[in-house]
Amino acid sequence: MQKYQMYIGGEWVAPSSGTWFESFNPFTGEPWALIPRGNAADADHAVRTAHAAFTDGPWPQMTATQRGALLRKLGDLVAQNAQHLAETEVRDNGKLLAEMAGQLNYVPQWYYYFGGLADKVQGAVIPLDKKGYFNFTRYEPLGVVVAITPWNSPLMLTAWKLAPALAAGNTVVIKPSEFTSASALEFVKLVEQAGFPAGVVNVVTGYGKEAGMPLVEHPLTAKITFTGSDATGRLIAETAARGFKKVGLELGGKSPNIVFEDAVIEDAVNGAVSGIFAATGQTCIAGSRLLLQESIHDDFVEKLLTLAKTAKMGNPMSLETQVGPVTTQPQYQKILSYIDVAKNEGATLRMGGGPATRPECGKGWFVEPTIFTGVDNNMRIAQEEVFGPVLSIIPFKDEEDAVRIANDVRFGLGAGVWTRDVGRAIRMSERIKAGTVWVNTYRAVSFMSPFGGYKDSGVGRENGQSAIYEYLQMKSVWINTGVKTGNPFVMR
Repeated sequence: MQKYQMYIGGEWVAPSSGTWFESFNPFTGEPWALIPRGNAADADHAVRTAHAAFTDGPWPQMTATQRGALLRKLGDLVAQNAQHLAETEVRDNGKLLAEMAGQLNYVPQWYYYFGGLADKVQGAVIPLDKKGYFNFTRYEPLGVVVAITPWNSPLMLTAWKLAPALAAGNTVVIKPSEFTSASALEFVKLVEQAGFPAGVVNVVTGYGKEAGMPLVEHPLTAKITFTGSDATGRLIAETAARGFKKVGLELGGKSPNIVFEDAVIEDAVNGAVSGIFAATGQTCIAGSRLLLQESIHDDFVEKLLTLAKTAKMGNPMSLETQVGPVTTQPQYQKILSYIDVAKNEGATLRMGGGPATRPECGKGWFVEPTIFTGVDNNMRIAQEEVFGPVLSIIPFKDEEDAVRIANDVRFGLGAGVWTRDVGRAIRMSERIKAGTVWVNTYRAVSFMSPFGGYKDSGVGRENGQSAIYEYLQMKSVWINTGVKTGNPFVMR
């Protein structure tokens, strides 16, 4: 098995614990790599190193244009190594090579986009109501950013955080999921090759309590950006608040995918399948609640079942595979437990409903694509994030009923609306409480479009021009141009 080291201060270092843990291939169920088991000492080393690189040395002396050039060079290197990085991710998280290769070929755009944006951040001259003063604003980096990434799309979600953080002039400590750390360690080789100064980008691996929380708690950490569960996000927010640290949280979802009777049914069926079974349902924006207008409910379900049953399961390295394994053994067990919950709650199982035992699934952690009808929105299966290939179908009467059901969850990350009525599309996009609303499509993202959640789905936004300001702080500068000093005890 390949044995990795951590990357801190431009050097490959062993964990201070002197121990490593196994990373498993979800398709084979066998370990394939050894990952350093970092702890509080490693976290302290990384944050202090990143802080030193932020305050001294070549990085703070660079112009924004120079930082942008480094980011664009990094984008070129990711493009050149996309296939290798994609294959590493497939071995680590079991997602399809077709999807991971697509992601890694798209990831360079984040480094190009924010590389170009680095020197476009501008303050403003403020036209004051006071004579004799000149006032302007400027934006400055925060300091050390801790980026905690999940296991479902590791390097894409790393880019969402790393590119704007570096463009803004911060230094970064990446803490990848303990289940999928290998790709981050392969990626950081490219950061080194691109010529980023030592200490600007660091990677600490390990478990959340042992390595992650010490990074969050560290007094020199200025911001934590996290993608993952709402429970962990809440803990990070509470911990960060004690040190008045900034946070960006992209958390869970229970997204409604709403189909009206006037929709193009074939497109909507494809969208429903894509929304829940693509990526084996392991995506925060999964359309796990399919809301069908009553007049088309039965016909739509039959068409959906027909298409879903054609999904090919098996080796994620094969380009013919459409549904791969679940990434982790704990998540595999969690999905199966939710299927049992749905059955006990009285939902009607129409497809799947258990482990996949097909020969092509080998010894991997596969769950059959599962569809339930007869779901009430109050059921746990409709309220809690399963994060797997499990679809709950809920009927609705009319537009008002659809809005009520769609918003009746504590999450608000994404939503889909399928209709040919432009007026309805606009009304629904206004009334649904979610950070992203797709109309007649689903699961589309771009480096140019802001992404984030309402309610328990998080705070802050990633992607788009506004994302860079999540990693900056504004300063107001006042200059006296000739006003005589007056009474020192009176505000100017």
